[in-house]
Amino acid sequence: MRGRDDACPGALRLHRADDGSLARIRVPGGLLTARQAEALGRVSEELGDGRLDITSRGNAQVRGLAAGCGAELAARLRTTGLLPSDRHDRVRNIVASPLSGLDGRGHADVVAWVRELDAALCDDSPTGPAGRGELSPLSGLSGRFLFALDDGRGDVAALGADVTLIATADGGAVLRCGGPLPGPGVSPPSGATHPDTAARLARRTDGPDPLGRGAEANTGGAGAASLATNGSMAGGGGLRVRGEDAPRAAALAAVEFLTRVRESGTRAWRVRELPAEHAVTTCGLAARLAGAGIEAVPVEHTPAPASAAPPAPGPVPGPNGRHALSIALPLGRVSAAQWRLLTTLASRGGADELRMTPWRGVVLPGFAPDDAPGALSELAGAGLVTTPDSPWLGVGACTGRPGCAKSLADVRADAARMVADVTRGRAAGTGRVVAGAADTPDTAGASANTVGAVAAPAGAVADPARRDVDPARRDADSGHVDTGHVVAGGSPPWPVSGTTSGGGRAGPEPLPVYVSGCERRCGHPGGHWVDALAIGDTGYRVTVRGAGGDTPETDSVDVTAEQLAGAVAAARGTT
Repeated sequence: MRGRDDACPGALRLHRADDGSLARIRVPGGLLTARQAEALGRVSEELGDGRLDITSRGNAQVRGLAAGCGAELAARLRTTGLLPSDRHDRVRNIVASPLSGLDGRGHADVVAWVRELDAALCDDSPTGPAGRGELSPLSGLSGRFLFALDDGRGDVAALGADVTLIATADGGAVLRCGGPLPGPGVSPPSGATHPDTAARLARRTDGPDPLGRGAEANTGGAGAASLATNGSMAGGGGLRVRGEDAPRAAALAAVEFLTRVRESGTRAWRVRELPAEHAVTTCGLAARLAGAGIEAVPVEHTPAPASAAPPAPGPVPGPNGRHALSIALPLGRVSAAQWRLLTTLASRGGADELRMTPWRGVVLPGFAPDDAPGALSELAGAGLVTTPDSPWLGVGACTGRPGCAKSLADVRADAARMVADVTRGRAAGTGRVVAGAADTPDTAGASANTVGAVAAPAGAVADPARRDVDPARRDADSGHVDTGHVVAGGSPPWPVSGTTSGGGRAGPEPLPVYVSGCERRCGHPGGHWVDALAIGDTGYRVTVRGAGGDTPETDSVDVTAEQLAGAVAAARGTT
């Protein structure tokens, strides 16, 4: 049992850092109107240090806030609709497929789901939307609890949210409560039957159950009841619900989680932290939904959709003759001038909208095809990433110095030097890393072509005896305050070897690399990744780590900051 409360920062609960206070502003689905985006920029310039960070949940973060500015910050956010409920400030964590409704892919436009779920999360009135106050406990969710609304393409379904909705081709949704989907797949869930179909089958067989339980036709002879087990939903199962019921069903899944937390006597913040004997089960959640009048059909297995690629930088053609622009932010941070350009283009594009992504990027909808190249040129000229072959993609870093007192190095400057060295190598036509003067994240180039694997640099010291066992992943979900970690392009990253214009991947993917200032490695990616850990003011230990307990998979190599690019390039070619 935890002995402390969730310390996750918000717009009202600020986090004290070495460079001033930090505010994390929840933006459900990353959806901002141009007016809201402009207001965020003014808050950052007038109250903070002038820069904005985008987090791994598509939220906005303002750093460098002065002591005593909390009341003014909150008032400004309320005025623009960015703080609709003080009580629910930190629980509005919703990621959504950022290209939903823009590129003709996916099975549904989940923007409406985002709005409905956000309204449900903020409704703790005594009567509630169904007249029973059924959602009033939701203000008790941890600031780390996460909802994911996937339009069927599989991008945010892979992010390991606590509650996930996946749109299906028949207009419904699969509701999951647990971690990421167990693996890729293209088939609909085996044994799954949409509630509308199940109801018809029930009527056809004169079964009394409106979901067809007792009618064997709907599961190929097994019967839907055989799919409702007392096992945890974390194994890959889920519940099929109607599309119109999906947002409320997701909110009720969170209520079921809170019930299990209370029964367990623990202080679990995430679904995966529940003791096995108190896990959220298919039966338990189905019963709660039934009590709320929501029909649900259990499914045995919900494989990940065929493509889980985040949006690649560049133009994204849409079915309506308009283009969206996908932009990545180097190390997830923008200057005041860069943000002003983004908000100006959001208004110019016609959609009057800006979408922040969980991969620390931005999507601008609504451009005419003839206007998209000019807008992308402006964005590239401002130092933002607009092509899928940028060496910035897949590169991440924690806050580092000077913002974090625990960091041993200015990891963001060293990451920028690393990218600049790769860019110089490309410009020289060698395909190899060329060391040079350090660049800042705002000025380092983000040019084309892949990062080639190279040998460890001269002077690098291999330590074959070293087998650090990294503690369980420490990020905003595990008790440590996430104060600005980034992986541009997501985890796994966009491939620098080429990405199709529709967001699909072309060519092999290098491993993501994460530069950390201390052994906490706050916010490092999951799966296989390259760990560049600061071991002093000017030194790093580079290791490939794997999904199994974050254990090292290669011998570590100790290098200087100047040698970091070569060592990381070699490690990223490791499989």
